[in-house]
Amino acid sequence: MARFFVEKSKCLNADKYIPITGNDVNHIKNVLRLKTGEDIIISDGDCTDYICRISSIENDIVTADIEDIVKNAAELSCKITLFQSMPKSDKLEFIIQKAVELGVYEIVPVLTKRTVVKVDEKKAGKKLDRYNAIAKSAAEQSQRGIVPVVRDFMGFKQALDYAKKLDMNIIPYEEAKGMEYSRGVIRSIKGKESLGVFIGPEGGFAKEEVEVAKDAGAKCITLGNRILRTETAGLTTLSIIMFEIDE
Repeated sequence: MARFFVEKSKCLNADKYIPITGNDVNHIKNVLRLKTGEDIIISDGDCTDYICRISSIENDIVTADIEDIVKNAAELSCKITLFQSMPKSDKLEFIIQKAVELGVYEIVPVLTKRTVVKVDEKKAGKKLDRYNAIAKSAAEQSQRGIVPVVRDFMGFKQALDYAKKLDMNIIPYEEAKGMEYSRGVIRSIKGKESLGVFIGPEGGFAKEEVEVAKDAGAKCITLGNRILRTETAGLTTLSIIMFEIDE
């Protein structure tokens, strides 16, 4: 069934039906071409799903009658923040889409020493709007119970400060050694409520950045003997973690 996110306040105040407005109306009418009588899922963005049946479709509003209310089971037990160094071209859009599918809680674009991309402050707001629209679409497609947020751009030290609130942080690094140690680190994530994953840019993290991260408590791990691209490294790490902690 198609999934749509509606403001939690509208869902909480709903008695027998939930109204859908905004861009989702066009998506329902002209993209998915849904009709009255068809079933959809409406999520409140806080892990509650409303199984609904479309009762009316108008120009600017779709009304869906509530059939059942269930708890969404798609979320991981650990809230994972992906600190993704800004890659070139439109790679971040791909990373956001796939990271959301893999269960990430939030994404922070990070500007590191070797980041090639220069962020235009005048265009940053529009970029973040697009990134969050991609996250929302991916959350709907993958049946998530929340819409992961793409945060504002941060410098590396600012990202480390932000990560201090998390229970644990890891930083995959191509010069790290010890597969058994790394496996142990991954296994130790289970039971944690929050985790930060730091991924370097195309040129990798500078050694001094890795040392600063380790001094801040981040655990440095290896992903194997192969050098992975930045768009592969984060998704590989998330996949490994998801497989280890998903219930």
